Amino acid sequence: MIVIIAAILGAITGATIARRRKGKRLDILLYAAVYAMIFALLGLFATLFVHRMAL
Repeated sequence: MIVIIAAILGAITGATIARRRKGKRLDILLYAAVYAMIFALLGLFATLFVHRMAL
């Protein structure tokens, strides 16, 4: 659940950053995809950390 929320938040963040820099449609999509992957990876580590602490 954390991974999905982080990926969505990352996509929104990436798209917003690209729009502020006046990027074209493909720039916005690229930023959204990259930020979604980065945030999803961080969310994965957060999930692993939470599960490890629960054991």
